[in-house]
Amino acid sequence: MDGIRFAFGTLTVLPVRVTRWDRAAARSGMLCAPLAGLVVGACAAALGAPVLLLGPGPLLAAITSTAVPAVLTRGLHLDGLADVADGLGSAKPAEDALRVMKQSDIGPFGVVTLVLVLLAQVAALDRLYGEGWAHGAAGAVVCALAARLALTLACRRGVPAARPDGLGAAVAGTVPTGAALGAAVGVTAVCAAAGALLGPYGALRHALAVLLALGAAQLLLRHCVRRFGGVTGDVFGALAETAATAALLVLTFG
Repeated sequence: MDGIRFAFGTLTVLPVRVTRWDRAAARSGMLCAPLAGLVVGACAAALGAPVLLLGPGPLLAAITSTAVPAVLTRGLHLDGLADVADGLGSAKPAEDALRVMKQSDIGPFGVVTLVLVLLAQVAALDRLYGEGWAHGAAGAVVCALAARLALTLACRRGVPAARPDGLGAAVAGTVPTGAALGAAVGVTAVCAAAGALLGPYGALRHALAVLLALGAAQLLLRHCVRRFGGVTGDVFGALAETAATAALLVLTFG
């Protein structure tokens, strides 16, 4: 229960009280991150699918399903994505880039990145809802699961924190590599099973969406560790949004 509280208390705005803030709670909490993603994705689907069925069309349903995760996280992941874009775009040394990321304003790299990512998510969900409410709802859930699963893998042992304080320092290196890989296998299998209900290639399509989303997040993670010296809370936000967007884009193919 401490892990579940940690996951929901740090990754959502749901009224969950975090009772422990130690490494053990962080480890179990980040292993439970996909569970928080499942709830966020289910909420996005629960609002997006009825909008489609009521008649306004797939575009409004897509906008709704894109807005729900932002609301349920207070936009923290999007803010992290923008900050990381500014930090990487600054081309400054690690210490200076981290200072850029801590500033409260958003620079041009962050603005452009946010616009493109949100447009990509809305466009992909518009395509999926155009195939039917079940496809759109499944896409909303899969991308939320992939986003939080990327965080679980980013917290595996061997990945350092860029700063001695903050969320990155609290959770970096807490998850055993085997447990992180086990979570990845489990979430991929669940998404594949759900996808199998949507057509003959649904299982493969949804499994690939998760795997390629994790691959995209890992590429960004490696680059951030090399540039910043480790992970931060902003990096986690960027990883989540990158994985979510990649998963949705993969689902639109086929």
